Amino acid sequence: MTNIQRLEKLLSLFSKENNVLIVINADPDAMGSAMAVKRLLWRKVTSVVITYFNEISRPDNLTMIRVLDLEMIHIDEVDEKAFDRFVVVDSQPDHHECFGMFPYDAIIDHHPLSCDSGTFNDIRPEYGACSSMMTEYLKSAGVKPSQKLATALLLGIKTDTGGFLRQTAMEDVRAFQYLYQFANTCLMSRIEQAEFKETDLEFIGHAIKQKKIINHRFYAHTGTIENPDQCVIVADFFMRINSVNWSIISGIYDEKLVIIIRNDGLRKSAGNTVKEAFSHLGSAGGHRTMARVEIQMKELKKEVPYKKGISQWIIDQVEKYAGIKFE
Repeated sequence: MTNIQRLEKLLSLFSKENNVLIVINADPDAMGSAMAVKRLLWRKVTSVVITYFNEISRPDNLTMIRVLDLEMIHIDEVDEKAFDRFVVVDSQPDHHECFGMFPYDAIIDHHPLSCDSGTFNDIRPEYGACSSMMTEYLKSAGVKPSQKLATALLLGIKTDTGGFLRQTAMEDVRAFQYLYQFANTCLMSRIEQAEFKETDLEFIGHAIKQKKIINHRFYAHTGTIENPDQCVIVADFFMRINSVNWSIISGIYDEKLVIIIRNDGLRKSAGNTVKEAFSHLGSAGGHRTMARVEIQMKELKKEVPYKKGISQWIIDQVEKYAGIKFE
């Protein structure tokens, strides 16, 4: 299917009378992609609202929302009856229980296919970012992106490809080149440089106290956490240590065990590892160099030997399925 055909099929789902809800797990790629869908539907429907369900606490994401004037509402504030069309971008309905609240007309994503339930499904796992896919939609529609939209999409591409150091297709590079002429690079720098809050420094200090560094692998179980993004920040932070090639950070949030994994991509895929090791217990997936796991504590108690504890169990599972040794 060509890009023009995809655009025509997507737009055929909507009419002037529709009120559209775009559902995302808010991160730069999802937010930029949602902004692009909203722009495509401008003047084609009655209204478009972007909603998210995760807690947004990362300084760069908060800064992105503020400086780009991104309007979103939390899912708790959504009246489902007020909408008759539903779209999900940068995710699929089975990626989180909150996505399952709505019947989707369109699913647009760059992660491997896991759910084919939309009226229109555009799943392209070969792409490094959903923002690249949405850039192609804009180009096909003849829409010149505004400065803020172009900046958001650039951030989405740069974030999900790790500055083109992670999984990247030529389409990602072309989308980046196209958007660059319209974006505000000063705003981009301002957003990207907002890395930490004071409380993040305290959490990093706590993780350092819990750390195990064995055979170039950093591991820390941080206990009860205020927000899963804290684990993401720490996992990314410790990949900056020159001797570290795996960073595995876990914590307990809202009665769930959250595991964040980063690696150098030279050995087994982090995403494949967590699928093999943890998917029978909860949501688990990701890319070659980054992955995430969420397991309900009630399920975990059935799996983890009492004497071993969560920390050693996670290490054992990753060691087993990644084919690496922590000692």
